[in-house]
Amino acid sequence: MKKSIYILALGAFGIITTEFGVIGILPTISREFHVPIDTAGWLLSAFAITVAISSPFITALTTKINRKLLLCMVLGIFVLSNILSAFSTNFTILMVARILPAFLHPLFWNISMAIAFKQGGPKAVSVVMTGLSLATVLGVPITTYAADFFNNWQASFFLSSFISLIAFLGLLFFVPSIPGNKDKTSQNQLYVLKSPQLWLNLISTILTLAAMFSSYTYLAAYLEKITHMNGAEISVMLLLFGSLGILGNWIMGMALNRNVVLTARLFFILLISVQILAYYFGGIFTAMVVIVSFWGMVHTGGFLVPNIRTTQAVPHQALEFVNSLLTSCYNIGISLGAFVGGFIITQYGIHQIVWISIALLAVTLGLSFITFPKKQETEEKSEKINMTPSVCES
Repeated sequence: MKKSIYILALGAFGIITTEFGVIGILPTISREFHVPIDTAGWLLSAFAITVAISSPFITALTTKINRKLLLCMVLGIFVLSNILSAFSTNFTILMVARILPAFLHPLFWNISMAIAFKQGGPKAVSVVMTGLSLATVLGVPITTYAADFFNNWQASFFLSSFISLIAFLGLLFFVPSIPGNKDKTSQNQLYVLKSPQLWLNLISTILTLAAMFSSYTYLAAYLEKITHMNGAEISVMLLLFGSLGILGNWIMGMALNRNVVLTARLFFILLISVQILAYYFGGIFTAMVVIVSFWGMVHTGGFLVPNIRTTQAVPHQALEFVNSLLTSCYNIGISLGAFVGGFIITQYGIHQIVWISIALLAVTLGLSFITFPKKQETEEKSEKINMTPSVCES
């Protein structure tokens, strides 16, 4: 496989680590800039909202621009934004530094997936996806550990910047020039918006991610305040959470391959259960080690379940368009989760954070029992549309 695929995977790891890496140092940032923890949570929410808004439009607006140039530009901005974040003297500057690269976040992902598909098909796409998966589960613990090891919250941003810099140099020297594409095919995919099942799945996606991140965003603060762990112990717990998440992701993938609906419902039940356990046994150190381990295994399934449930219900010709909608829904859910989680903390305290997650998961579980029959005319129309296969089909 071409080395450029692995460079793209590293770039995906870098940009996703930048998005989620701030989670582990939110308590430190809250103290450093003298802002409430819910305000600090906006560093994740604002990033996610920006990605959600830009995702459906940014790739279409840049379709004629050389793809290698765009990829290098995106990673270059991520390098600079992380450095700016590290040198921020107040919370406002830090917030601006976080928002700027978020506009280009979906651009890197869409282009890298397309390049991978052209160069190596499904196998290459899976390699790039690995960068995303690893960043999702490992990005938070390694950046948290860096901040704790150097006893400096800026180290977290320096590490994220360094990862993006390596990927930038790899793109610059090892990826060939890739001209832009003047063809536009997404305009014929809007017919899927007539499907009520699609809208139900998109709403469920938002609720699922909101449930996950209403508690996960403040997991470091929960472990600090309720379990009374120190910085090093929290770093280890987040690493454990992420490492077992890789195993959980693999198990969830196999289960979804067998039965999507039952696996989705099982996911909701398991995540509800583990957070109830965290509430009642959160003050017991040993118990929380076991609970957080199981939590990490279940948590990562929340990225797979909404994607599979949604994409399996639409014609293959519309997968690329639906994938862009999913990107927006994922980030809307993340920002909503961080917001409502912060609200609960402010109003009721950090110990009550899990209940909003449980409530959202219960609602989403209920929605999983609602289905709409496919419209025959929609299926016939989709078969008539002559389009190239989307990257998402892989």
